[in-house]
Amino acid sequence: MPEAHSAAFAAQRRNMVDCQVRPYDVTDQILLERLEHVPREIFLPVQLKAVAYSDAVLTVPGATPRKLLAPMVLARMIQSLELKSTDNVLDVAGGQGYSAAVLAGLVAKVTALESDAALSGSARANFAAGGLANVEVATGSLSAGCVANGPYNAILVNGAVATGLDALLSQLADGGRLVCIDIASRAFGSSQAVRYDKSGDDIGSRRLFPASAALLAEFAPAPEFAF
Repeated sequence: MPEAHSAAFAAQRRNMVDCQVRPYDVTDQILLERLEHVPREIFLPVQLKAVAYSDAVLTVPGATPRKLLAPMVLARMIQSLELKSTDNVLDVAGGQGYSAAVLAGLVAKVTALESDAALSGSARANFAAGGLANVEVATGSLSAGCVANGPYNAILVNGAVATGLDALLSQLADGGRLVCIDIASRAFGSSQAVRYDKSGDDIGSRRLFPASAALLAEFAPAPEFAF
């Protein structure tokens, strides 16, 4: 990549952090530094690189098109996980790997789970190019999770859910946290980012902040039958 082009992206990255992420109550300095370090454009198809640092929701095309979370929403969800450097994390539906790449600089191990083999392949290539040795790619059902690499201290779901979290919650370690966007909370006026906490055999939940995202098909409500 030409040096001038790299410098332009770096400036856009700083602007994203300063003008989008910080004002959205993201105060974790280590996370902010990581966001300024990871080149989001690398994890996008060529036609989206020019808008890599916009505040829009971007759609990565493919057999299973993946709508990426807006940077400020992603950042605040990650902050809400209260990650530790020793954590084992599952990143669900992260597309070509940006969210997992951010997480990789904050924790010990990340499993990037995608249902689309093409997205998984792109993510794997991106991680290799970036030298991210602590990220493993898994391909399979999003709602089934990845039992083999668990239990997890934290799980990030990159999208909205209505149901179907049971398998993911069962893969949390004691004290583990899962953060997603819950469309069922629209009953409270808007969809909300929600954090689930596991303590022993109990799962608790609490609403964090208003947020919107595309509904992930595997977590959609069951169709209603009309008679």
